[in-house]
Amino acid sequence: QVQLVESGGGLVQPGGSLRLSCAASGSIFSRYTMGWYRQVPGQQRELVADISSIDNTWYAAFAKGRFTISRDNAKNTVYLQMNSLKPDDTAVYYCRSVLGGDVYWGQGTQVTVSS
Repeated sequence: QVQLVESGGGLVQPGGSLRLSCAASGSIFSRYTMGWYRQVPGQQRELVADISSIDNTWYAAFAKGRFTISRDNAKNTVYLQMNSLKPDDTAVYYCRSVLGGDVYWGQGTQVTVSS
């Protein structure tokens, strides 16, 4: 069982920045593929970005150039740096870990972009 705890969400003005963190339990964090997803009520959850155990990264088109995913294996933490935020980025952001067939989700953190 892996526990994931997100933090760093909040209210930010358009054009602002936030850094989300996801702290994971367990001793094999470095082997997980970690991902950030987001969901707006009434819509499907969508992948924002992910990072593999060897630091290969993937970004959704809307995230490229604005968001950066990174990980610190010593701290069992994955980050999502979000810059140039837009109102359309408003959503609950979730962290996910994958190792083989085992998938775990965090509880989510709300990001609201509004003036």
